[in-house]
Amino acid sequence: MSATLPPKAGWKFGNSTAGHLIGRFPHEKNIGPSRSRTILIRHDNSIILRERDAAGAPRHWILEIHFVDRTRMFGGFFEELLTIGPA
Repeated sequence: MSATLPPKAGWKFGNSTAGHLIGRFPHEKNIGPSRSRTILIRHDNSIILRERDAAGAPRHWILEIHFVDRTRMFGGFFEELLTIGPA
């Protein structure tokens, strides 16, 4: 949804992801493409956000939305904690 709504308003989605898993700075590690699919909110991540981790603990995610107007050269950023409780 975050990648399909901006064009309707004349914006572009300004990032390759829409957020990330919270952990010990998982977004700052050089983890490689196969692992990045499991900690980033993106089309090729097959993990259900409500799915628990390997230890059975709930996962928590950060939603990050970047909208960019390249013609007028400005953009906006929204970030929110997604606290995912038990299913």
